Amino acid sequence: MPRISKKKQSSSSDSDSGPDDRNVPPPNKKAKESGNSTKNDEPAGGGDGTTIWTLEGMRQVRINEFRGRKMVDIREFYEKDGKVLPGKKGISLSLSQWKKLLSITDDVTRALEH
Repeated sequence: MPRISKKKQSSSSDSDSGPDDRNVPPPNKKAKESGNSTKNDEPAGGGDGTTIWTLEGMRQVRINEFRGRKMVDIREFYEKDGKVLPGKKGISLSLSQWKKLLSITDDVTRALEH
């Protein structure tokens, strides 16, 4: 039988490499470090004009702008090389989604307590 050789694929393509390069965190959005470790009701200002509320530890609520639209970003952050960076765990809500969430908070609270 003839010998079949497998050709190696060259990866010299300059095309999109897939989803890995789509989830790049926004550049250098530092959180204001606070002494409170449980809850911070007062918004803190980031150096770039971002409004930040700390829920607990590194869990934060921020108002960000994405493609010209303001979003409520509820996310876990992490520290790397002295910078606070957004993690994968979180959600960004549009204004209409945020208002819907606020409108059902009483129902959610009742469901949790029963």
